[in-house]
Amino acid sequence: MLPMHPRWPVLLALGLACLAPSASAQNVILDAPGLLPKNKPPPPPPPRARPAAWPRLDPGAVLCNTEYDLDRHASNMTARVSGGNTLTADCRIVAQPVGIQIVSRQRPGRTQVKLPGDVIGWTDVWLPEKAPPGR
Repeated sequence: MLPMHPRWPVLLALGLACLAPSASAQNVILDAPGLLPKNKPPPPPPPRARPAAWPRLDPGAVLCNTEYDLDRHASNMTARVSGGNTLTADCRIVAQPVGIQIVSRQRPGRTQVKLPGDVIGWTDVWLPEKAPPGR
């Protein structure tokens, strides 16, 4: 008879475990609905942008009360560059895009326009008949 060594049963169990067939990954089924993250539905598409009003004055455009004020504004721009004296002109700079109606066209840089609220003024902005592509 073989002497019983205290580690003998452990070695025998380890040897039998190595000979036993191992579980393959194909037989594993993950069915734990509480543990797996749930797929969220995709977010709704963004709303379509409305086409911008045309014709319009964009931010930075000059709007003067009279045609004479528009002339003085142009003279003031020249005077500022050359260091001359400026005259008072009743003009303002447009801060936000605003839809307009064209009342009359004197030249490409002189257009009489009507803003919402029946405000009539003059601008030096070139406003083509059709909206430029991409606007």
